[in-house]
Amino acid sequence: MFFESKLFRLWLVVAMVTWVSLFITFNDLKFLADHWFYPAIMVLGAFVAGVTPEGGGVVAFPVLNIFIGIERTMARDFSLMIQSIGMTSASIFILTHSSSNLRAYKPMLWLIPISFVGFVLGMLILQTIPVVIIQALFLSLIATFAVIYYLSDHRGNEEFLKLTKRYDHAITVVILLLGGMCASLFGTGADIILYTLLVTRFGMKEKIATHMSIMMMAGISILGYAYRHFIDAELTQYQVQTWLCAFPVVLFMAPLGAYVLKNLNKELMLKFICVLNIGQMLYFNLYKPSLDKFIWSAIFTVVLSIIFYTVMRRLVNRRKLEQSQPVENNIETPATNS
Repeated sequence: MFFESKLFRLWLVVAMVTWVSLFITFNDLKFLADHWFYPAIMVLGAFVAGVTPEGGGVVAFPVLNIFIGIERTMARDFSLMIQSIGMTSASIFILTHSSSNLRAYKPMLWLIPISFVGFVLGMLILQTIPVVIIQALFLSLIATFAVIYYLSDHRGNEEFLKLTKRYDHAITVVILLLGGMCASLFGTGADIILYTLLVTRFGMKEKIATHMSIMMMAGISILGYAYRHFIDAELTQYQVQTWLCAFPVVLFMAPLGAYVLKNLNKELMLKFICVLNIGQMLYFNLYKPSLDKFIWSAIFTVVLSIIFYTVMRRLVNRRKLEQSQPVENNIETPATNS
């Protein structure tokens, strides 16, 4: 049942009361009517955030920045602000659901802070990169990963994050920092990067990895939102008003996506992600086409495809080797008569 948890119901009540108070204070119905496309975008964006390892920003950022033409930093900030509600709502739903094993999510207590360090680094050193490069990188990243992962034979079976092999901690820290840097550019991406790490290096189950990626993006969105407000002091009244327009939509749609995920066939989920991401890449290159768009998209797509394909192929070979070893070890050697 969607509302089975008392804690989750309490969260919804508190969040809705807070939204009503803020809307009356900082917003009005005329602004909502004039900016109806923000909540409309997040109907799909928030559902995607709950049902896939990609945050609501994976819809909000390209639609606002690439398709509607809203400035990149504003699209990124909106993604962070709206995910701070939607992804948090989905995370609370996951953590309070009776079927959840809370031990599986304990690593988030140290994964999120490390990724936030990457976010801060990205805010300090990456913000001057040309917008077309950022757009092409983002869309290539999500499209190539989705396709290569879907076509791979690998499907994880681990329920817990186990850092047992050599260099596991070092690799994890580097990947988390890169994920945080992605979030500083797009307002999302840390979740996709973490998901990639969990299902490849650590062979975790897709649904557990998806839940952890949701929690990652919830944490980074809250911390990133706070960084933009308290450190940069660059959030505007307009951004707050657009956030309030979409607030109630993501509050319910993201946990609804997480609820659907618990009963959704994982192959269907992966197909949906592939279609969504490829469609966004095609639209980016076909809408107001330019040589820069095509070149950067082609470069990133080729490079990332090679990286993801190589990683997945090695992973599949390693899994097959690990699965064959127990069988070989259990083969009894026939006794010989002396």
